[in-house]
Amino acid sequence: MRRGAAPQFRRSRSVTRLCPPCALLLCAFALLPLAGEAQELPSRAIRIIVPNPPGGAGDISARLIAAKLGESLRQPVVVENQVGASGAIGMNMLKRAAPDGTTIGVAISLAHTIDLIQNKKASFDIVKDFTPITAIANNPAGLVVNSRIATSSLTAFVDLARKRPREIAYAAAGIGTAHHLYGQVLNRTAGIEILYVPYKGVTPALNDVLGGHVPAAIVSLAAALPHIQSGRLRLLTVFDTKRYAKLPDVPTIAEEMPGFVPGRAWIGLLGPPDLPAAMAARLHDEVVRILSSAEAQRVLLDNGLEPIANTPSAFAAMIEEDAKIWDAAAASAGLLAQ
Repeated sequence: MRRGAAPQFRRSRSVTRLCPPCALLLCAFALLPLAGEAQELPSRAIRIIVPNPPGGAGDISARLIAAKLGESLRQPVVVENQVGASGAIGMNMLKRAAPDGTTIGVAISLAHTIDLIQNKKASFDIVKDFTPITAIANNPAGLVVNSRIATSSLTAFVDLARKRPREIAYAAAGIGTAHHLYGQVLNRTAGIEILYVPYKGVTPALNDVLGGHVPAAIVSLAAALPHIQSGRLRLLTVFDTKRYAKLPDVPTIAEEMPGFVPGRAWIGLLGPPDLPAAMAARLHDEVVRILSSAEAQRVLLDNGLEPIANTPSAFAAMIEEDAKIWDAAAASAGLLAQ
């Protein structure tokens, strides 16, 4: 070797040069896991199915989540009210939806029981046919009476009903709703006979109680709250496992009647069956972040809803527990085969 010359190395035969196309292909394979993580949710529009008409608690919750989720994901999120068959149409649309993250839905705790009552044969199983994401809010109900009725407590109301069997009536929304079933379980637990008067919704039921046409009603506290606060209605008890935050002095049914096990009237967010875990986790994190914001809390509370944000496993436990309670309540009311 000449002095000052750069050393020369012989290329080993064991080293294989990659052609440019092969190198690019290997790079693409190496980046696939990263691309999968970046695209947990689809970039196209997401729909939230609401199996109830506009204006209800589920619809209010869905629209709140849709607006904020769209901002967070920077893509369209639309609400679709798929009404019919007492909620079964919307629930079955969610059940049959592709598990690709483009469809989620809102459900109420009573969905499975109402389906059984109305259709006599379950078209979906709320425990097994969906992917739990998170509970959204609690929508508690209460027993209210016209202020002219001389009963200031649940005990006094039960005593009056015992003295006048089948003479005291309560207004509530349609057969199989939470409000209807609360009254039927109250009858069984207290050993009384108050008559159920069905209405097409909460508003007409409240109007008749306010007008004195029906002495009592079991309705959502969100709808009754202004009339309770004005003194036109008196709240006797809350059908829930805890007291209502805006009326903390009124005891729950479980406090006053230990044998009464109330099913909770919650609203929750579900995905279709077999929704990939990464997608479910991303949706859960986004929705819980939304529900934890001051604005979302204010909107829900202003509509009488008590915010909930729990884990998918905790929500799954709620679904299973309350489905059993509501099915038992419907059976005791003679609406389901025992």
